[in-house]
Amino acid sequence: MMVDKYEVKKYVANVVGEEYIIPTLGVWNDVSEIDWEMLPSQFVLKWNHDSGSIVICRDKENFDKEGAIKSLQFGAKVNGFWYGREWPYKNVRPRIIAEKFMSDGEQDLTDYKFFCFNGEPKYCQVIKDRHTKETIDFFDMEWVHQEFVGLNPAAGPAAVCPPKPVKYEEMQTIAKKLSNGLPFSRVDLYEINKEIYFGEITFYPASGIGLFTPLEYNKILGDMIILPNKD
Repeated sequence: MMVDKYEVKKYVANVVGEEYIIPTLGVWNDVSEIDWEMLPSQFVLKWNHDSGSIVICRDKENFDKEGAIKSLQFGAKVNGFWYGREWPYKNVRPRIIAEKFMSDGEQDLTDYKFFCFNGEPKYCQVIKDRHTKETIDFFDMEWVHQEFVGLNPAAGPAAVCPPKPVKYEEMQTIAKKLSNGLPFSRVDLYEINKEIYFGEITFYPASGIGLFTPLEYNKILGDMIILPNKD
């Protein structure tokens, strides 16, 4: 449920409240079922089981519908269990979600990804300009900039250090509640026009094979994962 981008909304609404959920406009089992006519002038389409095949429509009048269909058809074949051995994805029933288009005036929303260990957020990964010149910065919970980067080897720190979100402390509280009882999880949030919205919960960033730089941080962060004993 927690890796299913449609079903996880129920979990999030129950734990922290519906006000943090990006509104769902529609859900379908197949690309051929999408009701294009009912979609507004701006919207987002994505599979509930995949993180790559996201379609963003900023202007329905000039929207590349055929390109969107091809992208979604490709995403239908993706299964995180088979290419990354991420077991929670194995039996997720694929569905397409249409969501409200969210904007804060920038080309890309800034991602705030909280790395949580045993229910405690420890680091916030900030990703900006994802579709142009992606940058990645890490901060601790006091918003002190960290020396390590990851997990995209092509992305480094921003030239100008990203400012702390207005509702950073509230974000930490949400991440803590959503990661409660989990050895490790990454809770992704947005701050849009000074309001917080949930993105997703990830258990295996980069399928567990990405690298942090400097390399010693792979062990530093790895040592923070305390797995439960199994009798």
